Amino acid sequence: MIRITSIRLQPDCSLSDLNLAAAKYTGIDPSEITDLRIIRKSIEARRKEPLSLVYSVLISAADEKKILRFLNTKKGRSFAERHGCTFVEKEEEYRFPCTAKNGVSRPLIVGSGPAGMLCAYELAANGFAPLVIERGLPIDQRIQSVENYWENGRLDPECNVQFGEGGAGTFSDGKLNSGISDKASRIKEVFRLFIECGAPESVAYDSLPHIGSDILYRMIPAVRKKITDLGGEYRFGCRLDDILVENNSVTGALLSDGSVFHTDTIVFAGGHSARDTIRMLHRRGVEMSAKNFAVGVRCEHDQEMINQNQWGADYPKELGAAPYKLSCKTQGGRSVYSFCMCPGGYVVDASSVMKGIAVNGMSLSARDSGKANSAIVVSVTPEDYKGSAKADTPEELSGMDFQNELEQKAYVAGQGHIPVQYYDDFKENRISDPFIEKEGRHCGKTVSGNIREVLPEVISESIIEGMECFSDRIRGFNADKTLLYAVESRTSSPVRIVRDDSFQSSIRGLYPCGEGAGYAGGIMSAAVDGIKTAEAVALNQILC
Repeated sequence: MIRITSIRLQPDCSLSDLNLAAAKYTGIDPSEITDLRIIRKSIEARRKEPLSLVYSVLISAADEKKILRFLNTKKGRSFAERHGCTFVEKEEEYRFPCTAKNGVSRPLIVGSGPAGMLCAYELAANGFAPLVIERGLPIDQRIQSVENYWENGRLDPECNVQFGEGGAGTFSDGKLNSGISDKASRIKEVFRLFIECGAPESVAYDSLPHIGSDILYRMIPAVRKKITDLGGEYRFGCRLDDILVENNSVTGALLSDGSVFHTDTIVFAGGHSARDTIRMLHRRGVEMSAKNFAVGVRCEHDQEMINQNQWGADYPKELGAAPYKLSCKTQGGRSVYSFCMCPGGYVVDASSVMKGIAVNGMSLSARDSGKANSAIVVSVTPEDYKGSAKADTPEELSGMDFQNELEQKAYVAGQGHIPVQYYDDFKENRISDPFIEKEGRHCGKTVSGNIREVLPEVISESIIEGMECFSDRIRGFNADKTLLYAVESRTSSPVRIVRDDSFQSSIRGLYPCGEGAGYAGGIMSAAVDGIKTAEAVALNQILC
């Protein structure tokens, strides 16, 4: 095989154009290419360069020695230098380290989000027959519960945007990009599974891959079926209420249906909103620490304005909806940045506690709502939020109290719904006109409210400073009628459950995993952490 890493083509190019370019850079006729596979596609949109698509591909040819001879010519060396033409002996594939032996304990996996799903899949595929418990409902029933809340305001604290099959990422843009290192091909393994279960093949090569919630709704049950076909088991509407411990080691779990599941292995992949479970684990003596996270608002603009800023006024419509990623430092040294940007998306009421409001963003696969939204958030540290802790809250859990306090204030400001405010009114600390409630693209009801009453003043001032800074990158980002929604409080877990090199917590046999444990930030990093945790569980079971 030959890898070519820099083929630049027009946005309306076809696969035939790509085939022609690959043949040209390797000195053969297009008919001699027996296979061509895209391994990466990105958009080149820097201001000094004409807008184009840049591809990396792997090709196979009838006579690859002929290509080698060409690449040793003057012209071939020039192409190799400009387009990165190199030979590849074989592609690295993911390999799980071991299979189950007779007598090993069935692992219990708490949570069915990306971390729990991938952990369960790898364990099931290798003979460990895990039990997955999920406090929420299967995806079809979960969608009904969420839509009932959005339309009628009836929140089910056990099944909502945060809890239920697929985890919080189910109601999102379904982004699969990640900056994590991946020498073991775990990311490739996630892509393989997701594509087999219905994700578009493009997620494996797009530089900013996404699935969209509508495809996630269909993909997640297909992953579950693979797990159960391989010997795993699911129990929905089932919460972890306690762990059983002897000699500082797990011996079982007390479940919310009153049953006891006897096991020496529990994987906690409950997500960042499982505050009650995290508190229970803390009471049982599991070591934890407070960590930095971020809070703020969700900010909405016209997608067309974003497109023209990112790609130019005459951008090719084939490109769809443009994303952005922004960050800056305030004069006070705080980080302000965009988070979970949803092109062509919707702002969603992502609450999971009574009398609390939290928001998130969601896009469907077409990204065609006409609006772009992202969280604009400000970093906070334990020093910022430890004063929010209740008298009986340990310091390492104080971030959860801080989140809850902001969500309660948002509930009050929005009279039980999402408080919304124009950016100019936010700056001036005044409530916007009531007609604002009919604007925007959102799931869940909105009410004109003063978001300045929700956030600490230092956070509000930092958001304003950030919005003004971002307008230097995206003209109009700080427009007066930019719509703000509150509160964006669940960017990541405020807690890290300490684990050692064997992935076990201070109580042996308990494996903290994914976002809720403080080891991931997004679908892909959580899924990869789930695979790593499955490997650790398997190796520790075999070695014991």
